[in-house]
Amino acid sequence: MIALEHYLVVGAILFCLGILAVATRRNAISILMGVELILNAANLNLVAFARFTDSGLEGQVFAVFVIVLAAAEAAVALAIVLNIYRNYQMVNIDRLDSLSG
Repeated sequence: MIALEHYLVVGAILFCLGILAVATRRNAISILMGVELILNAANLNLVAFARFTDSGLEGQVFAVFVIVLAAAEAAVALAIVLNIYRNYQMVNIDRLDSLSG
C-alpha cells in the first residue's frame, strides 16, 4: 500500500527540482519547464490529500483548476518567448534588459 508520505515525498522532490530549474537556468524555455514542475508538484499533493482524507472531490477540482491555469500560463509565456526570439534571435534571459526592439 502506498501511503500519503510517499506522495508527499515525490511532490517535494518535484517541487525542489522545479525551484532548482527556475533558479539556475538561463534559457526561458527551461524556466517555464521548472514552473510546470512546481505546478505539477502542487497538483500531486492536492490529489493525494483528497485521496487520503474524506473531503470528496475538492482536491481533484483544484487540480483541474491548476491544470487549466498552467495551460493558459504556458500559452501566454510561450507567445512572449517567441516574440522575444523574433526580436532578439535568442531566449537567454540574462542578456535581455528591455522588451523594446
